[in-house]
Amino acid sequence: MAFRLGGLRSLGAVLLVVYFVEVIFISLVRSDVSDADPRMFSDNTIGRDFKGYRRLLDCPNCNDEENVDITTTYTDASGNVRTYKVKSNDLSSSWIWASSADEEVSQYIGAQKGFSEQVVNRSQHGDVLLSNKEQQTNPVDPVKLKRQILRQRRREQRAAELIQVSDDAELQMQAAAIQRSRQFKNINRGKYSIWRREYQSPNSDSTLKLMKDQIIMAKVYASIARLKKNFELADSLTECIRQNQMVIGEASSDAELHWRAPHQAKIMGHLLSLAKDMLYECDDVARKLRVMIQSTEESINALKKQSTFLIQHAAKTTPRPLHCLPLQLTTDYFFFNYGNKEMEDKGKLVDPSLYHYAIFSDNVLATSVVVNSTAAHAKEPEKHVFHIVTDKLNFAAMKMWFILHPPPHATVDVENIDSFKWLNSSYCSVLRQLESSRLKEYYFKAHHPSSLSAGHENLKYRNPKYLSMLNHLRFYMPEVYPKLEKILFLDDDVVVQKDLTPLWSIDMNGMVNGAVETCKESFHRFDTYLNFSNPKISQNFDPQACGWAFGMNMFDLKEWTKRNITGIYHYWQDLNEDRTLWKLGSLPPGLITFYNLTYPLDRNWHVLGLGYDPAINPTEIENAGVIHYNGNYKPWLDLAISKYKSYWSKYVMSDNPYLQFCNINP
Repeated sequence: MAFRLGGLRSLGAVLLVVYFVEVIFISLVRSDVSDADPRMFSDNTIGRDFKGYRRLLDCPNCNDEENVDITTTYTDASGNVRTYKVKSNDLSSSWIWASSADEEVSQYIGAQKGFSEQVVNRSQHGDVLLSNKEQQTNPVDPVKLKRQILRQRRREQRAAELIQVSDDAELQMQAAAIQRSRQFKNINRGKYSIWRREYQSPNSDSTLKLMKDQIIMAKVYASIARLKKNFELADSLTECIRQNQMVIGEASSDAELHWRAPHQAKIMGHLLSLAKDMLYECDDVARKLRVMIQSTEESINALKKQSTFLIQHAAKTTPRPLHCLPLQLTTDYFFFNYGNKEMEDKGKLVDPSLYHYAIFSDNVLATSVVVNSTAAHAKEPEKHVFHIVTDKLNFAAMKMWFILHPPPHATVDVENIDSFKWLNSSYCSVLRQLESSRLKEYYFKAHHPSSLSAGHENLKYRNPKYLSMLNHLRFYMPEVYPKLEKILFLDDDVVVQKDLTPLWSIDMNGMVNGAVETCKESFHRFDTYLNFSNPKISQNFDPQACGWAFGMNMFDLKEWTKRNITGIYHYWQDLNEDRTLWKLGSLPPGLITFYNLTYPLDRNWHVLGLGYDPAINPTEIENAGVIHYNGNYKPWLDLAISKYKSYWSKYVMSDNPYLQFCNINP
C-alpha cells in the first residue's frame, strides 16, 4: 500500500533544519474509490481508543493494531526536498486520514453553485452544511471542515461530561486545582507573565545601566583616540556620549527613559564596537579606567563633604516661620500683661505621687507636640505634670503658648534656665569650658580642622546645640527637682503614642537610668562614642558595652543623689577639657556617667532613627510607645523624611491663629 503526503505546509524557510513538519492531512491513495460523498463524515469519526486518542479515520485497509509506515516529504532551508519515515502509531491525535475521494469532494464543493444563502444549517444527524455562497468566496477545505466538526463534537461531549459530574467530584476537582496552584512556584513574584511587556517591573533599570556603562567606556576610548590623534573617532564618541546623556536625563529606571533610548544604545554599541577594533589595548584601557576611578572617588569625597556641610547648616538653621512664632507669642505675652499670671495649683509641681516629665527645649512648636501627644494618650491626664525649662530668649513665648493652649486636665510649668542661680561656671564644668577661647575657636574659626576643607565627620560637632546649656541640664536633675523621686526625661523631637504611666512602676533594681539599648550586633557600642586609644577610657570601660539612647529616660532621683551621679559627670567632663576622650555632645558623657547604672527597657518603649533612617519597619513605629526623630531630618524642617512626618504633624494645632499667621503648615 502506497502513501503520499498531500497539502504539505512548511513551518518556514528561516529554520536551519526542519526535522519534522506536522502536516494538515495525509492523502490516502486508494484505487477502489469510485465516488465521493460530501457527507462522508459520520458519527464514528469521534471514536477514541482507550488512551483517549482519536483513531486514524477512513483507512479501511488498516486496523487499529497495525503500525503503518508513512513516508513524509518536506523542503529544508536550502530548498532541497527531503523524505522522512514515521510510524502511524507515533502520530499525535491531530493527524487524520483522508482518501483520494476527499480531493474529489473538495473539487466538487468548489464547483457547485446555486445553493441557498443559508450560511450554517445543522441537519437532523448533526452534520454541518455550508452554503455555496460562502464556499464561493471562501473555498472550504474538507479536512478543515472535518476538524471543525470534530472540535465541535469534542466540546459538546466535554460539556455533557461536566454536566453529569457529581457535586463530590466537582469539589475534588476544585481541591486538586487549589493544591496545584499552591505548589506552583514562580521566581518572578508579582508578575503574571515575565514575557509580557505590561507586566515587566517598572523599576527595571537594565537599559539605564547599559547606557551609563556605555558612557564610561566611550569616555575611555575617546581619551585614547585623542592620544592616538584619531580626532574623528574621538568627536564621534563625544557626540554619542552627549546624546546618551540627553536621553538618560534624570531617569532613575527604564520606565523614565526617553523612547529613543534603545535606539541610542544600539548606535553607541556599534560605535564602541568600532572603537574597540581600532583602539583596544588592555594596558591602555586599564590605565584609563584606574584614572577615572581615582578622579571619581575624589569627586565623591568632595561632594560628601559639601553635602554634610549643607545638611548640618540646614539642620541648625531655624526656618523663618519658627522665628515668627516665638516673636508673635512674646509680643502678645508682654502686650496683654501675661507676666503677672500665676499658676493656680503649684502643689502638683512637687507631689512625688504624680507622674512628672522633664522637657528642656527652646523650640515652642516641638515642645507643644511632645506635651500634646503625651497628654492625649494619658489615661489619667490630671495626674501628669510637665516641667519645661527653656532659655531667656524663648521663656515668654513658651509660657504664653501654654497659657493659651494648656493640655486638657494636665499641668504645665515653664521655667527659665537663667533663674537657676546655682548653675554657674564655678560649679558647672561645661559652662566653664564653653567660656574658653579654645572651644570658641573650635566652633567658629573657618580654618579649624573641623571646617569644610577637612574631613566631614567632625562637621556635625559644630552644631550650636552642643554649646547650649539646655543640652547638659539633664545631668543636674536632683538640683532642678530636689523634691521629686522619679522623673521621665523627654527630648523635644519625640512623639508619644501610648500611655507612659507603666514606666513609673518598673523596678529598676537600684539602677539610676532606665533607657532603651541601641546596640545591634557590633553597632552603637561604647567604642563607637569613646576614644579607647586613651588609657583613661580603655582601663575603665568595656569597648563592647552596649550603648543606649537619650530621648526617653526614666531617672530615679533618690538613687541619683545616693550615688552622686552629678559628681561623676563633673569628674569625667573635667578630664575631657581637651576633647581627647570623646567629641562634644551629651551622649558620650552620659554613657560614662551611667556606666553599669542603666536599666535596659523594652525596645518597644522607644524607637529611634526617624530623623535619619528611611528604612525603619512601619510595624515597629506603630507599636512604639515613643518615636524619636533623632538626626538632622527633624519633622518641623523641610529636610524631614516625608513618610514619617505625619506621625508628628497630627499633634500640631494647624488651625491655630499663631501658626496660620506665621505660615506654619506641618
